[in-house]
Amino acid sequence: MTSSPRLIYLPLGGAGEIGMNCYLYGYGPQGDERLILVDVGVSFPDMDGTPGVDLILPDIAWIAERADRLDGIFITHAHEDHVGALGHLYRHFRKVPVFARPFTAAIATRKMEEAGQDPAMVQVAPVWPETVTAGPFTVGFAPTSHSIPEASALVIDSPEGRVVHSGDFKIDPNPRVGEPFDPEMWEEIGKTGVRALICDSTNVFSRHAGRSESDLPEPITKLVSEARGMVVATTFASNIARVKTLAEAGRAAGRSVCLMGRAMKRMVTVAVETGVLTDFPSTISPEEATQVPRENLMLIVTGSQGERRAASAALSRGKYLGHELKEGETFLFSSKTIPGNEVSVGRIQNALSEIGVDIVDEQSGFYHVSGHANRPDLERMHELLKPQILVPNHGEHRHLREHCKVGAAGGITPVLAPNGSMVELSGNKPGIVEHVDVTRAYLDGSRVIGALDGVVRDRMKLALNGLVIVALIIDEEDEPLEDCWVELRGLPEMVGNQSLSEMIEDQLAEMFPRLTHKMVMHDDKLEDEVKRVVRQVCVSEIGRKPEVTTIISRLMAG
Repeated sequence: MTSSPRLIYLPLGGAGEIGMNCYLYGYGPQGDERLILVDVGVSFPDMDGTPGVDLILPDIAWIAERADRLDGIFITHAHEDHVGALGHLYRHFRKVPVFARPFTAAIATRKMEEAGQDPAMVQVAPVWPETVTAGPFTVGFAPTSHSIPEASALVIDSPEGRVVHSGDFKIDPNPRVGEPFDPEMWEEIGKTGVRALICDSTNVFSRHAGRSESDLPEPITKLVSEARGMVVATTFASNIARVKTLAEAGRAAGRSVCLMGRAMKRMVTVAVETGVLTDFPSTISPEEATQVPRENLMLIVTGSQGERRAASAALSRGKYLGHELKEGETFLFSSKTIPGNEVSVGRIQNALSEIGVDIVDEQSGFYHVSGHANRPDLERMHELLKPQILVPNHGEHRHLREHCKVGAAGGITPVLAPNGSMVELSGNKPGIVEHVDVTRAYLDGSRVIGALDGVVRDRMKLALNGLVIVALIIDEEDEPLEDCWVELRGLPEMVGNQSLSEMIEDQLAEMFPRLTHKMVMHDDKLEDEVKRVVRQVCVSEIGRKPEVTTIISRLMAG
């Protein structure tokens, strides 16, 4: 017996965290729904929790097992936490088309090319009210304002009604680059009835009305004009409007402007090529900038989030591409520090402070505005669309929970659905009907590895506990030679006036004569006994239980 069709929503990333956005919608009989995927983003690692990892990717195992039912991938905008994993994970999707607006499509195409995937699978989508058909869904890209050009919400229609996936948005009547927020369009979208709003929750705790991007040119221009010596500014490379504002401020102050960082140059180039950016001030190369007097120069650089290899970090460490900051000069962080990046950003700011550089950041309140809707803007979106159901996303758990309270206060049925929570949106009682196990994957060099593969866990153990390497030789008579070799990694060599490695060697030498023949003949048993003795010595002497690697060499008779 075939079950009745249902409409489902399943977050695989971005619900219960900020970053790594990945959301699934499905319609059809239970277990046989046709599916569409919204966004395939990344999150960024930290050295403490994910040492050596380049990017954190969503776990798409659930989709990969059902790839034959996936009818389309829709990318709301070109931020890395929405499109950054596309190329790395696309091989699981069996040639499904990817839809995006022109600027986003250009970035998505590059992601596909870099990962060796077919860029022709990326298709440019029309703007609402035109739509794209994918299986039982029709999907429209509804322009909205954000901190990147051509950000769009998705109007997703199915036989069970209309769902609006807000994507990242704010209410900004003059974002400087890209479309302004259009309340009349949103009111029209809501007129036919909205079953569910899946909504950005990032700034739900900010109770004041959001500020416009157009509020920034005047204070930034004043700051740059009054600064002495060279001025350096950093922001998100993708915030094209902000980059333009900074460049115009530099030119208005009579300064030559130089862009530094591949991401910055790439975003500006794509914005110009796709027509979303016009009248961008002229810039000079880093080489040309070395010939410009300091008081007549402004650098706009990457690295607002403390990225170790970006231009901001390089300048904080000394000279970069022939340029270095001096005491009394100004470094502007025209950006918000994403939660989790505070230590990295603080490290750069402290290094700049040691040089004597004056640091200006978001704490001043004049030089940055958020790209996300504050609580009054969220309430306005609720009023415009009048959804029956609210499912908060794009936020940590506390954001989702608070947004549910806001929706309930406005008479909307809220559903709290963190990653892995399958929500049935059809019927009269929306709610979570299933839980899917979701972890995460890691881009480690050129390979994607699973969270359960043990690679990162082993690195954490090595980082926390240190390593002892023991090499021993078993002779032709199957007897261990008493002189083994011990090397330490990440552990103190000296304990008082004694060598820790020699102390371990001495204890192992005492152990060997006591070993049974059976234990000596089995590598696994011998390794276990070596590990026991090594850890016993280390716990006793330094209070640490290290990882132990044993290398056994056996000499053959004759």
